[in-house]
Amino acid sequence: MLKKFSGGMDMLHGRLWDKILFFSLQLALTSLLQQIYNTTDVLVLGRFLGDDAMAAVGNNLPIIGILVSLFVGLSLGANVVMARYIGQGDLKNANLTIYTSLLLAFFSGLIIAVPVILGAAVITDLMGVPPSVHAFSVNYLIWYMAGMPFLSIFNFEAALFRAHGNTATPLLALIAASAVNVALDLAAVKCGLGISGVAAATSAANLFSAVFLFVKLKNENGVLKLDVKKLCHFEIRKAKAVIFIGLPAGVQAMVFSISNLVIQGAINSLGAEVMAASAAALVFELNIYVFLMAFGMAATTFVSQNYGAGNMQRCSQVVHSAMALNFAVTIFWALVVWFAGDRLIWLFTDSKTVADLALVRMYTVILLYVICVPFEVLSGAMRGFGYSLPPALVTTFFIVGERMLWLITVFKAHPDFQCLLITYPVSWILVSPFIMWLYLRCVKKRNRELEALAMQTKTNEARKLKLKQA
Repeated sequence: MLKKFSGGMDMLHGRLWDKILFFSLQLALTSLLQQIYNTTDVLVLGRFLGDDAMAAVGNNLPIIGILVSLFVGLSLGANVVMARYIGQGDLKNANLTIYTSLLLAFFSGLIIAVPVILGAAVITDLMGVPPSVHAFSVNYLIWYMAGMPFLSIFNFEAALFRAHGNTATPLLALIAASAVNVALDLAAVKCGLGISGVAAATSAANLFSAVFLFVKLKNENGVLKLDVKKLCHFEIRKAKAVIFIGLPAGVQAMVFSISNLVIQGAINSLGAEVMAASAAALVFELNIYVFLMAFGMAATTFVSQNYGAGNMQRCSQVVHSAMALNFAVTIFWALVVWFAGDRLIWLFTDSKTVADLALVRMYTVILLYVICVPFEVLSGAMRGFGYSLPPALVTTFFIVGERMLWLITVFKAHPDFQCLLITYPVSWILVSPFIMWLYLRCVKKRNRELEALAMQTKTNEARKLKLKQA
């Protein structure tokens, strides 16, 4: 399967469901391997350095999630722009998108990483981290952020491959990088480098994955061919298009992470055991949610190409197929958690109290992920149409607004772990109808635009014919 799709995929013709399934599963595995970086850190630190070190990673996961979400969102802009050029058959501009995207990736990663490294202690203080976890948390954040520019570059490189229908190459890069990360994590612990060494190992693995894809692009043929001599080629017009689509998508993804950061502060107030339990459960949540996101990102790429080709009917078929497949996969993971969650959680801790608390979070959140399926697919489709800002604004208002309100009202009156977690499904239920309404509005708008374009083209051709006859 990897070999079959390593050379790109025809998204404009033929059956959709099998292509979307293979594309999404490979994309999910790619995202899963990225999450495994943090999972490996949690597992190694929990086993070798104890619950305080594991809690420090859990405290930083929402912060890291916010920043990674921004880069993933920006990279979606590159994905949409390049996929649309491919759908239009404009391979020259599709290729030139590579250089603008890579420069944008590097500098955005640098701009974000430096302030966070300098303010790591302040950020940790604002999180209300207990003294026993504070030093661990600061050190992990600093060393992890050192590799953020490389993680940004990798996400943009992976988005460019996906725009061409190639999800196999980024997956292979992360398989290799994950092996590097595991080896370096264990080496860091055995050498006594502690949590700083483990985080530095993750940054080194991010560098490895970015270099891996850079070399692959350099050795590609056709539209993905990277010419090192053109690396400084930067087009403002393409950069604006990437940012216009990608930044709102990043903001939309960041909303979830920001709300998680706020909720993490409430979790910290419940003690170190709850922090450790939440960190362990969050690993499962993030690793399962990548499958929901994958179908949304597949919808983005498939819709981008077919919208570029002017085929709105196929765009609609993409959404229906992605939605059905996403429901099936999400229900499968819910069943896994329901029947095996109590055994899986013991991989992370020997404490019965921590394990029981982790199961509370897993059952409350993961079993209700099915509510998010329409939200993820329709948001992804709207990004493919270039309609990125309205979903981001609606998400910001409902997700952040509801969760902040929940914290100062319901949780304040009942400061209980499960009561806190109920805010997740409540926010998903609130935002979903508005996302559906925005999607229907977006489709009508794009249909009118394509009809107007077709009419204008027909008129121009008629004029040319008359002039030729005259």
